[in-house]
Amino acid sequence: MPFKIVRNDITKMTTEAIVNTANCMPAVGHGCDTAVYKAAGYEELLAWRRKYVGSAKVGEAFITPGFRLPAKYIIHTVSPRFIDGKHGEEELLRSCYRRSLALAAGYGIRSIAFPLIATGSFGYPKEEGMRIAVDEIHAFLLRSDMQIFLVVFDENATRMGRSLYPDLEAYIDRNYVQERRAEEYGTSGYLRAEGREARPQGYSVSLKASKRKDTWEQNAMPELRRPEPEDLEEAYFGASNPKEAVHEQANLEEAKPKESILAEEPFAEEDDAILELERRLAERLEHMSDTFPEYLLYLIQKNGLENADVYKRAIVDKKVFSKIRNNPDYHPKKMTALCLCIGAKLNIDESRDLLARAGYALSPCDKTDIIFSYFIENGIYDMIELDIQLEEHGLPCIIS
Repeated sequence: MPFKIVRNDITKMTTEAIVNTANCMPAVGHGCDTAVYKAAGYEELLAWRRKYVGSAKVGEAFITPGFRLPAKYIIHTVSPRFIDGKHGEEELLRSCYRRSLALAAGYGIRSIAFPLIATGSFGYPKEEGMRIAVDEIHAFLLRSDMQIFLVVFDENATRMGRSLYPDLEAYIDRNYVQERRAEEYGTSGYLRAEGREARPQGYSVSLKASKRKDTWEQNAMPELRRPEPEDLEEAYFGASNPKEAVHEQANLEEAKPKESILAEEPFAEEDDAILELERRLAERLEHMSDTFPEYLLYLIQKNGLENADVYKRAIVDKKVFSKIRNNPDYHPKKMTALCLCIGAKLNIDESRDLLARAGYALSPCDKTDIIFSYFIENGIYDMIELDIQLEEHGLPCIIS
């Protein structure tokens, strides 16, 4: 695979070269720059830069030895500081990737690791920064052969990865392993595969010293008899005479003031719930015949999002989204549709409804679908983390 996204510390990468986000002056900056200098040998690297490079402009790149790093070379590039997206930041960021890759190719480097340039202390939006990185890396790989890693490493991403993984594994096990076994063996066969055969009443399974041991409980079944009507009345009304109880209750209801009865019944909350259900039903009926593009645009507006925010978060190409927006009959690929569910921050019901408009469904027998379902159900709308999880589960990646 020529392009791969990994969660790692870039100073630990064993590629021929790594890329560092450098200061424009021969001094050490924050974030990635500091980490690289410390790992490579702070004084040696700084002295080499001062002697052989000096200052550099934003968007330019230069190369130094790797010194104490596992990598042989460090390619330094001066990244732009994000202001508002209207001061040439995108072109400068693209130049960082282009010049770094051209420099690597010129030195015959066969493998290189990039950080997500400018998305740290320089404030470039992560989704937009990822889209630019993917664009430039893919464009380079169309004409060159190089192993490229995009390294995602920050405190939040690493913490999320650690906390996410065990829950995701359990979710996959519940939704994928069981479905596949049931599909392969049938219900009874699946129960046997799990060690949970359907057994007659009175049979139990005990576990001791990590070994499964089957035992029969020889409890005799109690003798059954048909209950008499008087027994049922007593069980329902109590030990007193049921007719008297009904009569007393009727007298109490007649004596109670009508306003008191009304005060005790929470009709307002029930009415609100009914009105909300009616509103949702009317909303669904109104959009019942919407195509995929029409329903997607409706959900984007309903959730108060901008189109650009959606396709950037989804890491979907702007041209593809433009086709979806301008053609009500556009039929997207399933992966594009899944990514747009993340981009539009849909809940699981909205996602299923949207996918159905394109003839797709979230399958319990497809690991990719299950991982998407997990992220959607838990409100994790991070395509980079999702892509890493796909990679770690041996599945085709979306971004890379």
